[in-house]
Amino acid sequence: MNPSHDLQGLKKKAKETFLYALSALLLGIAIGAIDAIFGRVLLFITDFRSAHVVVLLPFLPLAGLGIVWLYRHFNETAAKGMTLVMEAGQGKRESIPLALIPLVMAGTWITHLFGGSAGREGVAVQIGATLSHAFARRFHFPDNGRIVLIAGMAAGFGGLFQTPFAAVFFAMEVVVSGSMAYSALLPAAIASFTASATSHALGLEKFSVLLSQTLSLTDTKTVTYLILFGILFGLTGRLFAVLLQKVKQFMGNVLENPYKRIGFVSIPLAVFLFLMWNGRYCGLGTNLIAQAFSGGELYMFDWILKLLFTVLTLSIGFQGGEVTPLFSIGASLGFMLGSLAGLPLGYAAVFGSATNTLLAPVLIGMEVFGVENGLAFFAVCLVAFLVNGNRCIYTAQKRSFW
Repeated sequence: MNPSHDLQGLKKKAKETFLYALSALLLGIAIGAIDAIFGRVLLFITDFRSAHVVVLLPFLPLAGLGIVWLYRHFNETAAKGMTLVMEAGQGKRESIPLALIPLVMAGTWITHLFGGSAGREGVAVQIGATLSHAFARRFHFPDNGRIVLIAGMAAGFGGLFQTPFAAVFFAMEVVVSGSMAYSALLPAAIASFTASATSHALGLEKFSVLLSQTLSLTDTKTVTYLILFGILFGLTGRLFAVLLQKVKQFMGNVLENPYKRIGFVSIPLAVFLFLMWNGRYCGLGTNLIAQAFSGGELYMFDWILKLLFTVLTLSIGFQGGEVTPLFSIGASLGFMLGSLAGLPLGYAAVFGSATNTLLAPVLIGMEVFGVENGLAFFAVCLVAFLVNGNRCIYTAQKRSFW
């Protein structure tokens, strides 16, 4: 045993840790700033569309054609979105085109302006991953910067949604299900918390709800209900993931030309979005979330219609994430199941099932709704995760179970 070699190893490890931490800090600031711009513009667009939905919805097909043109004209590879991120995280891809950042931001803004049913968090993850991966390549980080990539993903999610704990574990869980990249824990935490603080300082507000009800898991009846709800939420997330994959394949086979696919199918999509209460299912679905937690008016079929409209919107080529619609689907379904499930259990569990993650949805629930029901979130999300059967909205996700 050579003490000098041990000392050199410690110095090397300390230097490496410092470089990762510094990089995560810088990336967190940059990604948090981009998240703030993206998020604030998206909120303005959402309010504008809600006020003028009758005028804007008829132009949804033309908006779709514009999105396809942007990608085909500037960088068609960038249209793969989260698939590029997953492949880079798994070492299957050397680079993610930087053009993805402006394209996915513009494409998502256009989708929401004209009434498409889509999310936002997946977009933020793509932005964070793209920027961090380019940074890692520029400064020659080892292993093609997988640790930096995960830190960037955490920063993207945490900066936009301002749930930094959930963002860290989502980034660590989602690339390879069943294998946690603990080597990225410190950089991911630094990047996520920095991005969250940066976006908040730049005016992006966090969504949170103060709950008065606390569940006790000492009651057998309550535990039984939680298991049943976990099964229902898990099946819902699984349905979303399977439908999204199948409908994308079907649309691609039937209408291979992306212009025809988005142009033709978005005509009936716009018509039905308009007929369903003047755009009730357009956009993020935050209107349904607000109704669920304020005791507003929700219909028995809100969750399934939001699910179907989101699947169709994303399957034909519109841009945007899936996460906020999943929150909306889970919240509206939970509300309809009764007062016990009316706790935001579905909000977290449907998201966890559809993304094939466990710890991230538990932490989402605790960060948004408080830690008092942490055990209830864990119980429901665990059952939903098991029921999911390894289905995932991100088809490039790798499975690595013992």
